Parts: sequence; structure tokens; C-alpha cells
Amino acid sequence: MAEEKTSVEKSLEDFDPHNKPKSNNFAFACAILASMTSILLGYDIGVMSGAVIYIKRDLKLSDVQIEILVGIINLFSLIGSCLAGRTSDWIGRRYTIVLAGAIFFAGAILMGFSPNFPFLMFARFIAGIGIGYALMIAPVYTAEVSPASSRGFLTSFPEVFINGGILLGYISNYGFSKLPLEIGWRVMLGIGAIPSVILAVGVLAMPESPRWLVMKGRLNDAIKVLNKTSDSEQEARLRLAEIKAAAGIPENHNNNDDDVVSVNKSDEGESTTVWKELFLYPTPAVRHIVIAALGIHFFQQASGIDAVVLYSPTIFRKAGLESDTEQLLATVAVGLAKTVFILVATFLLDRVGRRPLLLSSVGGMVISLLTLAVSLTIVDHSRVRKMWAVGLSIASVLSYVATFSIGAGPITWVYSSEIFPLKLRAQGASAGVVVNRVTSGVISMTFLSLSDKISIGGAFFLFGGIAACGWVFFYTLLPETQGKTLEEMEGSFGKFRGKSSTKGTNDGEVQLAN
Repeated sequence: MAEEKTSVEKSLEDFDPHNKPKSNNFAFACAILASMTSILLGYDIGVMSGAVIYIKRDLKLSDVQIEILVGIINLFSLIGSCLAGRTSDWIGRRYTIVLAGAIFFAGAILMGFSPNFPFLMFARFIAGIGIGYALMIAPVYTAEVSPASSRGFLTSFPEVFINGGILLGYISNYGFSKLPLEIGWRVMLGIGAIPSVILAVGVLAMPESPRWLVMKGRLNDAIKVLNKTSDSEQEARLRLAEIKAAAGIPENHNNNDDDVVSVNKSDEGESTTVWKELFLYPTPAVRHIVIAALGIHFFQQASGIDAVVLYSPTIFRKAGLESDTEQLLATVAVGLAKTVFILVATFLLDRVGRRPLLLSSVGGMVISLLTLAVSLTIVDHSRVRKMWAVGLSIASVLSYVATFSIGAGPITWVYSSEIFPLKLRAQGASAGVVVNRVTSGVISMTFLSLSDKISIGGAFFLFGGIAACGWVFFYTLLPETQGKTLEEMEGSFGKFRGKSSTKGTNDGEVQLAN
């Protein structure tokens, strides 16, 4: 068995990449369509940063109400994230994407017609469920469709679309800011329904995930999809063999025509068993995977990215930009920086690797956050406007979002969607999204209050310290996953050293078991 596995690994690692164009174009198109769900979250984040300026004036809300309005959608999205794993296993990844778009469409329309604060909160509840579904399903579907040679590139697309959505939200803020007060913010929010309509139409051209098809015993359908999304027929057969092994289907069991193969299931207790394997009785490798996945999601958000993205106008006002127009234009620059650098990151993930890119990114974030904290503290304590400190504050914000987008932003979703074993992947990815959204919700719902208590400079000193802790965590616990198939991932985990590893050693297993 060991010899057979070695030969499979060699076949994939030594695979000749020259015959790719058709297959990769199809996988590319699938990744684009699936990742469009992420634009829903991005647009909501971006548009709320500017819309709250006018919502506060129109509905006469307090800072605490604004914090709740902005951040609560992250907690509402937990409902969608918790349901998404089971839903996608039940109806398939493809139709879960349709469901996400439909729910967000309803939420966006309701937000656009909100007459008061309670109704607006209800509308954000609906939109939040759709966002929770979208956040979980986009990276999982893309990882399962993508060949190993370009999985990092393709799986980073959800983060690309989040950034694209943020930029569109910022542009929407600026474009509709001249409308009458009671109309402008409603148009900003309601127009977010448009991407969900495009998504519902585009998803009809997508195939189902081959891994989900195998889990349902539909081997014939699965090989058709694998032939289109793999680099060659040989790789498609290798991927199918590995997925069958992970799903518990004998390697020599092949279906003919449109027959459905019987797959062993544990009926109603299957979902409960998965959660037990993840959190109650995990193997050393699975325990390591869970710690890595939840940890990377926590540190991505705890370093303050949503505070910067959601409250950019407030930060720029504290830095010395006085008019709405100046603040919104500077915020558009933030969106451009994020979008440009996330595009750069997509081309580096499969060349440089996840680990070096992540460590470099977080190191840059720490420096940017500390510089921003110092510059904002100087501005806050100066009686006269120091233009160099204002410029340094703006430059530090742009540097922070750029370094975040080139590593920590996309790698979080790529890494957490590819490291779980097939049986645990949907629920594991859902758990990661839950941690991501809870942390984001806490940050976004406390940032204004935190800034009042310890000053805005103090808040960014805190975020810089958390990011530094994150760098240590990533260096210690996250192994390299570049070039490995999804079915090979588990062998890279099981010991604490973060460097590229093979099967977990006994020493590593003892460390993680204690």
C-alpha cells in the first residue's frame, strides 16, 4: 500500500504541466462563478463604511447603534455558516451557491426600503444569512474543483471578489453621496441586489463538485467533471482514485453508464459523527488541522482588518481629513490598494507557496499597524495639524491593507478549505467561517467604543500586538501545503513544527495528543 501511494504522489508531483489550457480554462470559469458569491460580503462591507455616515444623520443613531448595525451582520452570518456545511452535503455545493444568492438578494432589497432602524436590522439579519452561506461554500467548491497545480490560484478567487465587492461599495458611496440624504444611503444598500441576480444566472453553467458527486456515489458524473477540470485524463483518474479512497469506495469499484454506486453512510448520525471527529475525538493530525484552521481565521480578523475597512472614513477623519468627500476618496484608495494587491497574491500563491507569503504578509501588517498607531497618536495629541503625520497615517492604512491582501487575506480561505479530509471538509470549513465572523463581529461592534476608551492610536497598538502573536502562531503551527492534492493533506499535519512536513512522527503525535 505504501508503494502504491508513493507512486501516486510521484505521478502528481512529476506531472507534465504543458497540456493545460482547456482544463484550466474550465476550472478557471468555475472558480470565477463560484467566487462571485463572495462579492456579496465585500459589497456590504464596503458600502456600509460610507453609508453609515448618512444613516446616522438620517435616522439620528448613536455610535453604539452604528457599531451594532455595522457589525451585527457578522453574527447573523453565523446562522448561514452553521447551516451551509450540512446544506451543501445535502443538496450539493452548486445549489447551495444559488441559495446564498437568493437569500442575499432578499436582504439587499429589504435594506434598500428600510424606513427605520429596527427594520434595517431585520434586513441585515436576512442578508447576513446569505453572506454566511456564501463565505463557506465558495472556497470549498473552488478547492474541490481545482487541480492541485493551480488550486492556490483558483481558491484565492473568493478573496479577490470580496476585495472587488469592497471597492464597488466604496465607489457606490462616493457616487451616490450627492443624492438627497434620505435616498442616497438606501440606493447604496439596495443596489447590492444586482450581483446576486447575476450569480443566480451564472451558476447554471457550473458543474457540481466532483467530490460531492463521489460522496453520493455518482462516479460517472464525477469523472466527467474531473476530465474537464484536471490537467489531463491521467490526473483525472488519479484524482478520482484518491477521492474514492477518501469516500470509502473500493479502488477497483467502477460504475458503468449512469449507475449510482452505494456509499457507506451512518444515516442520521453522520453529521454528529463528523463533529465528534473534529472536536471530541480527533486524531493528532485532525487536531492539528482544526487548530491551524481556526487559528488562521481568528488572527486574520483579530488583527483589525474589518475595523480599517468598515471605519476607514472615521479613521481618516481622526487622521485630519475633514470633509465627507476627502474621507470617501481616501477610502476608495483603500479599496484600490486591496484589490490590486489581492490580484498580485493570486499569481504568487502557487509559485511562492502559502507559508512564506503568509509570514511575509503578517510581518508587513505588524509594521504597518504600529506605524499607524504612532502617527494617529501624534495627530491626536497635536494642537496644530501636522501634514507629515496625516500623510503617514494614510500611507500606513494603505500599506496595511496591501500587506494583508497579498497574504493573510487570500491564504486564510485557501488554507482552511484545503487542509480538511474529505469527510470533515464541509463542517470544518463551516467552523472556520464561524470563528472568522465572530471575531470580525466583535472587532467591528467594539471599535468605536474601544477607540474612545484607549484612543484610536491605542486600538491600533493592540491590533499590532495581536498580529505579532499571529506571526508566531503561523510560524509554529502551519506547514506548507503547496502542490499537495486534497487527499494528501492530512499527512502534512500531526506535529507542531510549521515547516513542510510529511507523515506526522510519533513525537509530533505525542505533542498534539497531550
